[in-house]
Amino acid sequence: MAEDLQKKVAELKDQGNRALTSGDTKEAIRLYGEAIKIDPNNHVLYSNRSAALAKASNYELALVDANKTVELKPDWVKGYSRKGAALSFLGRYEEAKMAYEEGLKLDPENQQLKDGVKDTQAHLTGPAGSQPLGGNPFAAPGIMERIQRDPRTKGFLAQPDYMDKLKQLQQNPQALGNHLQDPRIMTTLSVLLGVDLQQAREEDMDQRSSPPAKDEPEPMEEEEEELTDAQKEAKEEKKKGNEAYKKKDFETALQHYDKAIELDADDITFLTNKAAVYYEMDRLEDCIKESQKAIERGREVRSDFKLIAKAFFRIGQAYFKEDKYKDAITYYNKSLTEHRTPEALKKCQEAEKLLKEYEAKSYVDPEKAEEEKALGNELFQKGDYPNALNHYSEAIKRNPEDPKLFSNRAFCYTKLAEWQLGIKDCDECVRLDPKFLKGYLRKGAILQAMKQWGRAQDVYSKALDIEPNNPEANEGYKKCLQTMSQDPEEIKKRAMADPEVQQIMSDPAMRVILDQMQNEPGALNDHLQNPEIRAKIQKLMESGLIQIR
Repeated sequence: MAEDLQKKVAELKDQGNRALTSGDTKEAIRLYGEAIKIDPNNHVLYSNRSAALAKASNYELALVDANKTVELKPDWVKGYSRKGAALSFLGRYEEAKMAYEEGLKLDPENQQLKDGVKDTQAHLTGPAGSQPLGGNPFAAPGIMERIQRDPRTKGFLAQPDYMDKLKQLQQNPQALGNHLQDPRIMTTLSVLLGVDLQQAREEDMDQRSSPPAKDEPEPMEEEEEELTDAQKEAKEEKKKGNEAYKKKDFETALQHYDKAIELDADDITFLTNKAAVYYEMDRLEDCIKESQKAIERGREVRSDFKLIAKAFFRIGQAYFKEDKYKDAITYYNKSLTEHRTPEALKKCQEAEKLLKEYEAKSYVDPEKAEEEKALGNELFQKGDYPNALNHYSEAIKRNPEDPKLFSNRAFCYTKLAEWQLGIKDCDECVRLDPKFLKGYLRKGAILQAMKQWGRAQDVYSKALDIEPNNPEANEGYKKCLQTMSQDPEEIKKRAMADPEVQQIMSDPAMRVILDQMQNEPGALNDHLQNPEIRAKIQKLMESGLIQIR
């Protein structure tokens, strides 16, 4: 092609880009078309016109140009991105996913295409991940919250005619064709589909940043040739900064990021990268300041919400590193509000757990615990058990390692007939101090009140191991034995809890022998001649299951 024609094509393309940036999609489409007439084999022109057509909601023609782009240059991943975006807007998500996957075969690490696959997959909710039979984005769960949260659509909710149209679309999505000329409806559709049709500059392609949803047709070509000289230079500085960062040459990285910021102040990834360097250098205050700058600038230039989320997350990380968990939680939640990621959610939950532990430890005060215990004892003596319980509980919060406090509260629970809670506190007593006698005595008394004589006997037995001559433990143990010997059901229950007894009773031969002994008392002498059977009968007699008169 002659040099003058090449110059004309470049001029028309630049004019088309400017028209698209200003929102004049009709003029952009015309200019790209004029350029294509001169150079019909230029894949970039078809790619740009595909973006313009998609922005004009002419998705069918956008797909035609995207296919042409792929046909002319099948080894160029951008063509597959255009094709995937057009197919997504047409609701053909399975085909869109395939387009993105074709691009990934050429560039497996392309984050833009990876996210395209992820976004289309979210729509494939039919059987085995297939395309669902239908769906209405205006009737999706949480629609009002999404519209309210997005600054582009928030103000629409106060407009009655907009609300009427929205209600109509919720009931009948086919009515969308009647409202395509209403920019408010198209903006709402963009929000619901997770796109930003107004965004006109290159998204950050570095793996440390997050690109926009790949359903979105980028309004301008993202090739380096479409960037200004300053933007190109800024990208190179960022690349150098990233390389220095990986080598832990932080001072050099900062120099490159600063240079990138001077060249292109609208790309907030330079600021978040700079914040990351400060984080690694433990200059946490500077990390927070740079992240805040990124947020403020991002709001001004309407950066991708995922990049804003990254800046909030970075602040949260800085506070977390300073053990300021409350502040960290605040900024993790702000990040999650912008864009929910598993990493931010996990860190937020971790911070919440650590904050809870920190607050519990900070609350510990043994002196105040003793004061609360004294108040509880006073109220207990007066018979005011509910309020005594409150003071014992407060004492435990102040000193959770004191077994005496759990013992006192267990006694209080006993007076209120809260048996299970009392047992729980007794168990905590002996966990904190296995030799704490009162913990066993309190538990034994509760189990007696519950008429669980076998369990109570075991607890008193443990108390006697600690203090063999303890009167309360001895009396409790004897009472349990006496009661159990008079209660056949209790005897049977306790005996059957013994694994050896269970084994004997499950032996079919022994069952026959026991039946014979009951019907023919004289058979006992014959069976006692067998040492093995004699030992088993002796065990059953000791357990109380059988008696021989």
